[in-house]
Order: sequence, then structure tokens, then C-alpha cells
Amino acid sequence: MLVGYMRVSSSDDRQSVALQCDALVAAGVDERHIYSDKASGARDDRPGLKACIEYMKRGDTLVVWKLDRLGRSLPHLLAIVEDLRSRGVAFRSLTEAMDTQTPHGELLFSFFGALAQYERALTRERVIAGLAAARRRGRRGGRPPTLTTEQIEQITAALAAGASKASICRTFKVARSTLIDTLSRNGWPISDKR
Repeated sequence: MLVGYMRVSSSDDRQSVALQCDALVAAGVDERHIYSDKASGARDDRPGLKACIEYMKRGDTLVVWKLDRLGRSLPHLLAIVEDLRSRGVAFRSLTEAMDTQTPHGELLFSFFGALAQYERALTRERVIAGLAAARRRGRRGGRPPTLTTEQIEQITAALAAGASKASICRTFKVARSTLIDTLSRNGWPISDKR
């Protein structure tokens, strides 16, 4: 069975799914089996897409007018189509003439997958290079410390004087886990349960 999905980015009346609907019907999709959304492609919570994917079963084919109607990015699109493939559902995009049931479409899809993997590797490489450059300039990445050096000295002095961890957490307005992590990083023995 052919199942169609169409999407427009805006919920106002300026954008219509009529063009997409006509193309899907011309491709053989029954109008009763067409799902649609009026939402940005960047949203993960598209009810029409969710219902469409849940409706399809092994042997069905998902048909879209254009690739960008289905996924917000190449990795997102590949994840959706890979999920469909694992369930035995084929995919067809009319504008790009891609059909995973044909050798040509399978090759194109594999090529897109390789491009997405290459894109992820380049992104990772850039992030690592950026972090190394920042370290060379004396900058540290990550979240700034919750407690200052002065506060840590006050806390260790209070603990040495017999204060409980609970009272210190209230005084410095920090979570107990933050206090314990900070103390352990600074070499304070945390075996006592106060």
C-alpha cells in the first residue's frame, strides 16, 4: 500500500498542501491514506508524521512530494528512513525520483548516508580543533564551577569545625551532590555521612 505524507511549515492559510496532495494522488496514493502536518520540519512532535509511521506495516511504501517535507536535516531524514527500512517499509520521494525499492534509489540513499556520516565526522573534527585552540589560549571548556575557591575554603573550614553537610548545603545554596563532588575534587575525605 502507498501511504503519503505532506507538510507545510506555517499554520496560516498562505501555505497550502494542495500541490503536494495532487502530486501524491497522481503517484497512486489514495487520499484516505495521506497524512499531513502544519509545522516546522525542525519539530520532532509532528502528530501527522507520527500517525503515518505508526499506520504503516511491512510491505507499505511511504511517499513524499519532496525530501525536505519529511526530515529537517539529512541525518534526521536518514534516521526516519532507516527506521522504516528496519520495519520493512519502503520510501519514495517524487521530486528527487528516489525509491528505495529500486537499485538506483538504494544507491542514492546509501550515498546520502555516506554524506551524513562525513558531515558528522567533520563537525566532530571542528569541535575538537576548537576546544584545543581554546585550551592553548588558556580557556577551559565546560560548565563554570558552582562554588568559588573562597567558598570552598569556607566550607572546608566549617566542616573541620564540625558543621554538617546539610547545614552547609543550606548556607551556600548548593545541592548535596554538588557539595560532595566539589569536596572530592579538592581532596576532602567524604566518608562521613554528616
